Amino acid sequence: MDIAYSVNSVPIRLTAERWYHIVENHDDVAGHYDDVLQTVEEPDLVVRGYKGALIAVRGAGRKEYFCVVYREINRDDGFIISAYFTSEINRRQIVWPSNH
Repeated sequence: MDIAYSVNSVPIRLTAERWYHIVENHDDVAGHYDDVLQTVEEPDLVVRGYKGALIAVRGAGRKEYFCVVYREINRDDGFIISAYFTSEINRRQIVWPSNH
């Protein structure tokens, strides 16, 4: 198990079981283990996901983004749910960086 710290300084766990689940469903992510952790720690932006999840987003080339879905349970614990590449993100749901 590895841990990355979110923009809110919450430790986010990536377990072997979860990594296996991610690459089973998104085989294009298989060679990007370190990128998953780095995206949580150093995202270009974070958007609101479903049911309280957050999505760390980093640019991954021309009009392509690498997204890592995670949940912060409390200030001391969180976990990675999924990771994927996409060409679209919902910029209306940006929660970090804050414009305030």
